Amino acid sequence: MLYCFFRLPVFARWHSHITAICPAGGFFGTVRTLAEYIAFFIGEVMKSNLIISSSVRSIAQLSRLQGLPLQQKINLSQRRIQQFNIEQRGKVYVSFSGGKDSTVLLHLVRSMYPNTQAVFLDTGVEYPEIVSFVNKVENVITLRPKMAFKKVLETYGFPMVSKEVSQKIYEIQHTNSDKLRNKRLNGDQNGNGKLAEKWKYLISEDIKISHNCCNILKKTPAKKYEKESGNHPYIGDMAAESRLRKTNWLLNGCNSFKTQRPTSRPLSFWNETDIWKYITLNSLEVSDIYKTEARTGCMYCLFGCQFDDTDGARRFDRMKTTHPKHYAAAEKMGIISALNLIRPVPDSQAYFYFAET
Repeated sequence: MLYCFFRLPVFARWHSHITAICPAGGFFGTVRTLAEYIAFFIGEVMKSNLIISSSVRSIAQLSRLQGLPLQQKINLSQRRIQQFNIEQRGKVYVSFSGGKDSTVLLHLVRSMYPNTQAVFLDTGVEYPEIVSFVNKVENVITLRPKMAFKKVLETYGFPMVSKEVSQKIYEIQHTNSDKLRNKRLNGDQNGNGKLAEKWKYLISEDIKISHNCCNILKKTPAKKYEKESGNHPYIGDMAAESRLRKTNWLLNGCNSFKTQRPTSRPLSFWNETDIWKYITLNSLEVSDIYKTEARTGCMYCLFGCQFDDTDGARRFDRMKTTHPKHYAAAEKMGIISALNLIRPVPDSQAYFYFAET
């Protein structure tokens, strides 16, 4: 069941339109058909502050969507893609990381809209196999950040454990608000918002820790591009990858039209098995990095490094063999020393913190 939430001025504007069309002010006047009224109302909803949302969007609903057969998921994703394209009047682009998820997303979008622009954010610390793969894909714009990764580490700190943990540590160490610091250390009245006890030891370590890396290297250049081009992104996030992405789906669904940054995440209810099935069914080429790595992203990101990979070998251990020059650079920047501060957590507690976008 759908519920409508609206401000009174918005309703007044909508009602004034109706009364202008039908002097009686009712829906069943002789001037318009019921179908036309419904179409008119939906149009008003789409372009006003009137928000139609499902009050039953829930974990159960997400689980049901995640359990659908792949073909049904494809059909639903195509509808989300079409809805977003129509709402943004074709001013859209695909955020393309060169990873498997965004490769599937780009194929899906271009199967419907072949000329859709793809945008690759080259942070300077991408796997070389990813960069090579991206360079083979047509109609891709490459964006680069103004600040280099090394400078980000020196200025703000290292991305440790997860974005959530890094942000809480950064706020504890830098905020001028005693209230926020206390919340991060002890939680609010319900115990929410605090840094997990198992990571509090990192506060006193002689190392800068920050969540700002992704904002500076990826989000800032992406937002600059969006402002200049007027385009809005399709992003290949999946709710199954993290608590934050699941929460985002619960709040906004796949398409968020009324947020500050309109965004479509049409693969939100997919999982990794779906991605590989789609790749196989459509004979898609993926980056060679998947010969050695299960997941991609910035090479030096320390999010998720508290978990051993499923094959028992840690990512940086493999890097020493597969990319020795990059491993040497990581040592020089202090990344391996930072890595060694992170205490391992059993795989059973993993919730995909290291995820490609």
